[in-house]
Amino acid sequence: MLAVQNLSLQFGKRVLFDEVNINFGDGNCYGVIGANGAGKSTFLKILSGETDPTSGKVSMEPGKRMAVLKQNHFEFDEVTVLNTVLMGHTKLWSIMQEKDAIYMKPDFSEADGEKAAELEGEFAEMDGWNAESDAAALLSGLGIEEVHHHSLMKDISGNYKVRVLLAQALFGNPDILILDEPTNDLDIHTVSWLEDFLLDFKNTVIVVSHDRHFLDTVCTNIVDIDFSAIKVYTGNYSFWYESSQLALSQRSSSNKKAEEKKKELQEFIARFSANASKSKQATSRRKLLDKINIDDIQPSTRKYPAIIFTQNRPAGDQILETSGLSKTIEGKTLFKDLDFFVNKGDKIAFLSKDSLATTALFQILMGEMKADSGTFKFGQTITTAYLPNENEKYFKSNDNLVDWLREFSDGDKDEVYIRGFLGKMLFSGEEVFKKCNVLSGGEKVRCMVSKMMLAGANVLILDEPTNHLDLESITAFNNALKEFPGTVLFTSHDHAFTQTVATRIIELTPNGHMDKLCTYDEYISDEKYMQQRQEMYA
Repeated sequence: MLAVQNLSLQFGKRVLFDEVNINFGDGNCYGVIGANGAGKSTFLKILSGETDPTSGKVSMEPGKRMAVLKQNHFEFDEVTVLNTVLMGHTKLWSIMQEKDAIYMKPDFSEADGEKAAELEGEFAEMDGWNAESDAAALLSGLGIEEVHHHSLMKDISGNYKVRVLLAQALFGNPDILILDEPTNDLDIHTVSWLEDFLLDFKNTVIVVSHDRHFLDTVCTNIVDIDFSAIKVYTGNYSFWYESSQLALSQRSSSNKKAEEKKKELQEFIARFSANASKSKQATSRRKLLDKINIDDIQPSTRKYPAIIFTQNRPAGDQILETSGLSKTIEGKTLFKDLDFFVNKGDKIAFLSKDSLATTALFQILMGEMKADSGTFKFGQTITTAYLPNENEKYFKSNDNLVDWLREFSDGDKDEVYIRGFLGKMLFSGEEVFKKCNVLSGGEKVRCMVSKMMLAGANVLILDEPTNHLDLESITAFNNALKEFPGTVLFTSHDHAFTQTVATRIIELTPNGHMDKLCTYDEYISDEKYMQQRQEMYA
């Protein structure tokens, strides 16, 4: 279907990948993973023909059609929403335009009639008569109401544009579908719709995503870009991660015999396959882990941050209590009459359709914003560490990372002590002398996590903590919060992160709030909660 032969990409002396050979098979979904800067998006651009490799080639089977999720949100500003989707099938759209132009000619000739008949035949073969209804169904599935279908793209919101461009890529049953971060700006219900769509999609999908739940649900294979090589593994992300970690631990245990290691790997495959048989893939066209063998399991060379949150002082029984908290911004009510009591050890996921609501609540709790009404009170033993959604104000100085982090340290800590916290977040060697005002988004978040670890707080407040992080950092962060003995208040669009950390859900709406002791999956799968939720947003 799609073949990569002897592919290499190099920027100056830096080799992203070298001599790559992959055949992307029909009917599979490939999740492309790799650390930030590894070349995931660039690899997709090479596959789609947008970027040329240094050497090698990509070949697609003749007669097949590729669709790519566009990243330019302004490319179709003067086009209607529905037509933007139809333009995803370039050949069909071309026939539609040519056909309409002929019918509009004032001097319609016999030759025009013959050409129109020929175009009508091609149009019918492509199921053109159902094109508009199919495009409308895609838009509705992605949460774009019919009232917007004939609006110009420039007149709809940014997160709607993302969905329209996704519908454009999905439209017309392409043979090869290439998606770079397709779940960005999608809510949980729309992500679920996309997962189901891709599970029923019969052709080839190649996707980059930092959403582990999404990768686990849709992927049959993982394409790992690591240390100038690209390798393909059978299975979803969790299988790749857990099997690579098992192989890594086996490699370091020299006292284990080869037969014992082989048996351990076989038991792991059997256990994972049994769980996979109950997943969405098992009821769809894909059979996960059909062809796994022990040789496929290799230790990953990827480095994971060592995120460990400790409490300098355990919290007492009084953690946090709010009473009647309300906040409106620019005439828009974010939440009102918010009352809740935080118990010791709670790990609460705060949800809202409007992310401004959760951000505003956390800023109020941290003293960065005032509530319109109501009060809140932390217990006397409470110390907090805060990871804001926007961290730009922390990185305006010209300090290197050691001096930057030292500012947040109690007492005059030496350089070795400070560098230890930076080292845990993979800032090593000369990297610790980088200037903090030239860091990337991911590096800034890693610095903020170093700052949080240094604080030794007993309450962590996290606003979208996985933003800008690669999968390795997200996984390490996730594991750290699961192990943290203190209290966590957080909001996240990462399904796996929320499901594995949260023991309680509080959802903020303009008309009140919901407060449930349950996991995230239990919350979103309970019809009673969802009905109540819908009424509170109405």
